[in-house]
Amino acid sequence: MFRPNFKITNKIINHIADIAAARELILNASLLPQWEVKLRKEAIIKMAHHSTSIEGNPLTLEQVMNLLAGKEIAAWEKDKREVVNYVKVLEYIDRFSEEGVKRISEKIILKIHKLTTEGILSEDQSGCYRKVPVAVVDGYGRIVFQPPPKNIVTGLMNDFVSWLNSTQAYELYPVLLSGISHYEFVRIHPFVDGNGRTARALATLILYLKGFDTKRFFALDDYYNEDRVRYYTALQTVDKKTLDITLWLEYFCEGVAVSINRVKDAVLELSYDRRLKEKRGQIFLKGREMKILRHLQTNPRISINEVQKMFNISREMANRVIRVLLKQDLIARRGRGKATYYELL
Repeated sequence: MFRPNFKITNKIINHIADIAAARELILNASLLPQWEVKLRKEAIIKMAHHSTSIEGNPLTLEQVMNLLAGKEIAAWEKDKREVVNYVKVLEYIDRFSEEGVKRISEKIILKIHKLTTEGILSEDQSGCYRKVPVAVVDGYGRIVFQPPPKNIVTGLMNDFVSWLNSTQAYELYPVLLSGISHYEFVRIHPFVDGNGRTARALATLILYLKGFDTKRFFALDDYYNEDRVRYYTALQTVDKKTLDITLWLEYFCEGVAVSINRVKDAVLELSYDRRLKEKRGQIFLKGREMKILRHLQTNPRISINEVQKMFNISREMANRVIRVLLKQDLIARRGRGKATYYELL
């Protein structure tokens, strides 16, 4: 079975202490529901932008925001599809924590890759382990990493996933488990393309399932995209013989610490807006209202018909649910008559 090789250094301990303190503050902050929805939506947009940008997608953050809002942007279809696909991946992995899934299977990993590369890779490559040798090259066409041979990929993934669901992995701090998994997945390079995006989605899923990012405010990818050279350099610090990933974990934990502290600062700014809290107080929403808000985080609009289908309820009941959100100024009505729809404020 796969066994990671690393040491717990002072740098890692300090980063984990910083991460834990910021996380505690975020989880205990008193936020109005609309602010929580806003932060979740921002995290989705950032993850979709940064994780694809690391791989060379040229869309700007503003273009990604417009694309996910349903607006037309001037860009190649492949670039747009990469972003839209990644949002589908985030929706897919978000569902597992809600359903109480505890184990990560190869089936889940293959599905993540299929969603990531749908319409980009061929059917026999999307969601399938590679059957050809691959190499990672730099901007000059030089080979910087040679992944394992194609004939041992399935065995390596079997071992990796077995370890991922082992007692040893279960006892690790979630951020360390996420960082270890990120590196080992990239090292195996099980697919012909889309390995980086799948690795980061898997790392995010691990944080979700381990209860680390319960509010979904945290974007794992933004720090790494800010200095892509350092990101790839950190991946290459691992000794090819010993596979000691200590330096990589120091870098990975540093990135998590920086990113989660940015979320903490945003949460502090919102939760300490006393004028707003005094005016409105805390709002408590039921399951249907929260599900509509979650839907609007990744979809630009929703109609009454869609609300009916979502909950299998009457039109009158659907309107009643929508009125709760309108009354709280969480959504806005757009259009008229049959063309009426609702969007986040």
